[in-house]
Amino acid sequence: MEQNIYQVIWFILWGVLWAVYFMLDGFDFGLGMILPFVAKNDTERRIIYNAAGPFWDGNEVWLITAGGATFAAFPKAYAIMFSTLYTPLLIILFALILRGVAFEFRAKEESPVWKAVWDICLVLGSFVPSLLFGVAFANFFLGLPLDRQGIMHGNLLTLLNPYGILGGLLFVVMFVVHGAVWLCVKSNGDLCRRAKEVAERFWVLEVILLGLFLLASGLATDLWSNFFRYKILLLIPALALLGLVAIPAYLGLGKYWWAWFASALTVLMTTAFGVAGLFPRLIPSRLDPEATLTIYNASSSPLTLKIMTVVALVFVPIVILYQIWAYKLFSDKVRPEFLETEEAY
Repeated sequence: MEQNIYQVIWFILWGVLWAVYFMLDGFDFGLGMILPFVAKNDTERRIIYNAAGPFWDGNEVWLITAGGATFAAFPKAYAIMFSTLYTPLLIILFALILRGVAFEFRAKEESPVWKAVWDICLVLGSFVPSLLFGVAFANFFLGLPLDRQGIMHGNLLTLLNPYGILGGLLFVVMFVVHGAVWLCVKSNGDLCRRAKEVAERFWVLEVILLGLFLLASGLATDLWSNFFRYKILLLIPALALLGLVAIPAYLGLGKYWWAWFASALTVLMTTAFGVAGLFPRLIPSRLDPEATLTIYNASSSPLTLKIMTVVALVFVPIVILYQIWAYKLFSDKVRPEFLETEEAY
């Protein structure tokens, strides 16, 4: 019984860590993807870089934490996840490296060609992870073709099924809106106006894709079964839709911080929808129900889970407090005069 409690706790923490990562790094990805469409000169491009600059590497701490939590709490699931999805995860890793290097290297030379190369790296390093994270998680919700030895029968193209592609497109559009709203928060003038236009246009796509994803989840998966079994969980998709509706309302009022919080709620609850629908499974098998990995057959020992709980209770609040401090410290808009300082990207 005690072990079951810790397994449930770590399943919830696992879902929360991934959801927070997508909420925070999602706007960084969005900023990178919209750069060619909203920035008309080098000053505006640098404003976009500096809108993400103080936050992007701190946001990726949540990715490391989510991966580490998967390894420590559910090692069997970690092993199968990183072996069956080795190719897409390696592509994501290289894309994230390109993005990080772009932040650091772009300002090293004044050559337009040099800057253009790193701008392309930033765009690709933002688009590719957004797409592949969406494809990967949609396939977790759908289930992988795993046998009882944990071997996936298929390849990278197997993941590019209609439901997986829909999940990837949803993540891309959701992050574009999230990043565009963040740019409204961090910029002024024409750049802010163009970012608002991008957010409003892609918001329409986000509504369509989220609606299709929720519908497809009912047709292609059994994610909705937990929601009908435990009615309280219906608050999750309700909050996702509430946040989605609030985005254009706050944008229209010029309340950009509130619009960003609404977008963040949508990202959080969309991720939570899939995770809550999976419970108690981690990686369902489409080939054999007996091959499905759950929190019960893929978890670490009770002692390990206890120790991890204590560590999490100590360090996760510290990380949260640090990030709140960082966001408050860099809450001002990025102004052109800041770009002349040594701290600017």
